[in-house]
This record gives sequence, structure tokens and C-alpha cells, in this order.
Amino acid sequence: MHRTVVAALAALFLSGGVPAAHAEERPSVPTLAIGATAPDFDLPGIDGKRHTLASFKDAKVLVLVFTANHCPTAQAYEERVEKLQADFAPRGVAVVLVSPNDPLALRLDEQGYSDLGDSLEDMKLRAKDRGWTMPYLYDGETQAMSTKYGPVATPHVFVFDAARKLRYAGRVDDGENPAKAKTRDARDAIEAVLAGKPVAVETTKTFGCSVKWADKRPWVKEGYEKWAQEPVALDVADEPAIRAVAKGDARKLRLINVWATWCGPCVIEFPDLVSIHRIYRGRDFELVTINADDPDKRGKALEFLREQQASMRNVAFDKGDPYALIEAVDAKWPGALPHTILVAPGGKVIYRSEGAFETRALRKAIVGWLGRYYHSTPGGGN
Repeated sequence: MHRTVVAALAALFLSGGVPAAHAEERPSVPTLAIGATAPDFDLPGIDGKRHTLASFKDAKVLVLVFTANHCPTAQAYEERVEKLQADFAPRGVAVVLVSPNDPLALRLDEQGYSDLGDSLEDMKLRAKDRGWTMPYLYDGETQAMSTKYGPVATPHVFVFDAARKLRYAGRVDDGENPAKAKTRDARDAIEAVLAGKPVAVETTKTFGCSVKWADKRPWVKEGYEKWAQEPVALDVADEPAIRAVAKGDARKLRLINVWATWCGPCVIEFPDLVSIHRIYRGRDFELVTINADDPDKRGKALEFLREQQASMRNVAFDKGDPYALIEAVDAKWPGALPHTILVAPGGKVIYRSEGAFETRALRKAIVGWLGRYYHSTPGGGN
């Protein structure tokens, strides 16, 4: 199993490796003015091709939506943006998604509403999950396009007419929760441009996640440095205590991982556990690891946990009896290490991995229960 992007980013920042191309501070980026001509761009898309302004020359209207995988507000609007594309594409409108974010400027604890970050590879996965046929372009490498257009937040919509003059810049509508939306700002703007009429409301404020400009990278590095200072402990737990852990928490979603220092897959996947802890711990989520080493190896286990900066709750079974541990943790566990279960409040196991877990699948299970939007209900599966 390969280490995830987030674990690789941790190694990059802790080694001091911030590429020089992004080391300088980025000035304030103004939003493109109404009436301005669309600046050209040349960006890679999820389809493996490069896209420029001329790629969409045949469109009667060009709609650029600056969005982000990780952003809960952007995710809340994904279905409505898909509806714009479905409704207007047959009428000659091109709806194009653009990710403006530098992935190295995105902290782990900003990803608590998502199973994905903002890398190009993550964009491909999100598009596949959603079944998008819209172009999805990546500007995270240089942010050259975003600097010219000036998105304020994600999502941010820019509507251009056939001459590629900006006619509207702002929100999709006025409600992240679709049940509370009272306006149809982007839709009304597209309709007006198609009809050759003035756009009634040309600009609006845009609520959402801030753009992750490259000058936010030091803030990410600061996060890793702060996490590295958190205390790490390994508490001894008897069989009743292990059973209590396995039952889950009355309020929080609980991830449980059983591991040992002699288990190769356990060691390989452990950095991903640390990242998952940092990503979701700000929500109703907790991670508990259970060490299965013999009692005389607890010192080695604690040393490993400290090397991993594993500040989650860690417990060690007080007996050198693996079969008692198996029964205490999960009756459906055949016995191979590592073993991972995700327990919802009430005790239901909603994810189980025999052997090494697949990080994406685990993150999808976590966020699927916690919810992807600010207005979602835990356990709703959105």
C-alpha cells in the first residue's frame, strides 16, 4: 500500500522543502471587473489534455466555476452546478470547472468534510465519483489563471458572453442549503446572456472556502510543527476496557485500528492513520489504536508511536493472548493484522478492513457518516 498524498506532504514540509517558485508572498488578487475580456489560460484537465480559452470558442456562453474538492460549500453546490451543465449545455453553454487551490497550501484539518484534497489526481477521482462530463481544470501548480480572474472563494461563478466579456461574477445562489435558497443568480445571469439581455444582478458577494493561495504554505508548515509537539502516550488496557473501546462512543464516530510493531502492513499504513486523525478530529470523530505487541515490547511500541507523532488515544492489551484480544475487539475478525473497524454511535460497525485498509475507502466511509456539508446530519450518508 502506498502512502497517501497527505503523508507525502507532511514529509515535504517537515524537511523544509517548499519549492522556490511559490516562496514569495502573493499580492492581493482583485476580481475581474464586469465588462472585462476573459484572460487567456493554458491548464491541464482531468482528461489528460491541456485547455485554453480557445478550447471553448464555439460556446455561446462560457461559465467558469472556481471550485475545490475539499470545500464543504463547494460540495454542497456540486449538484446544482451539474444541473446548470445539464440544462444549458444543449443550448450552447460551456460550463467549465477550475480548481484554483495550491494543494500544498491546504492544511489537513481543512479537509474534515472531504475524502479528497485538491491535487490533480484527487480532482480526477472526484469527477469519476460524480460522473462529470464537464471539463475540470487544475490551476494549483502556478495559479496563473486564478491570479488573472480573482476568485474570492469556492465556489465562484464567472459568466462570459459570446464575445467573452464578463457579464456576471458571484455566487450560484444565496443558500448553501438548497432548501433555503431564495435566488438563482448564476442561472438568471446565463438566461439573460443567452437572450441578449442585460444581467439584472451583475455581481454578488461569494460565500465559501477561501482560495488556497501559495502564500498560505507557511501556515500549513506551522500546523505540522504544532502537531509534532503534542504528547504521545500508550496506556495499558485490560479485556473489559478493550471491549468498551470496541463498543464505540455514544456521540462520536470511532475508528479503531489494531496494530503491532512487528507487522509490516501496520507500520506502512500508520502514517495515514495519523493524517486521518488530524483531518477529522475537529468533528464528532475519534481514533483509538490498540497495540497487540507482547507486554515486554511496550517500550518499543511507545517509541514507534512517538516517532509517528501519534497523539490520538493509544492503548495496549495487558495480556499476551491474541485470541482474547480478537474476541474483545471484533467477533468477525479472523485474526490477521492490521485490523480496522469504524464504529458508529450505538455500536454498529460501518466499515471493516481485513488486513491493510485502503485509505480512500476509509476516508469515504468516515465522511459518508459525518457528512460533507455544514448543514448535513451525521449518518446521512451524503
